[in-house]
Amino acid sequence: MHTKGEMITSISKEIEREFGKPGTPEREKFDEEAYAFYTGQLLSDARKEAKVTQAELAKRLHSTKSYISRVERGDIIPSAAKFYNMITALGMRIEIVRPLVRV
Repeated sequence: MHTKGEMITSISKEIEREFGKPGTPEREKFDEEAYAFYTGQLLSDARKEAKVTQAELAKRLHSTKSYISRVERGDIIPSAAKFYNMITALGMRIEIVRPLVRV
């Protein structure tokens, strides 16, 4: 519901207005930063749920606490192999599922 003078827009339109259309360098940069942040949050939440410290996860992965911290902050995106190794080291697994199709 909206009142006169207010307009509801989709988040996609707002992102496009702010960062450009998909495929543009500005949008690619935005998307990469957003995925880095999201990946970091997923890993941080999984690590905390597993009650594992950054130092312990780093030890399990033969990595450094600094690397784990940088991933969780979204400063870097781990390779697919490193991501799977992190999830496995936390005693979790990744499932790829098809979204429900609504009729």
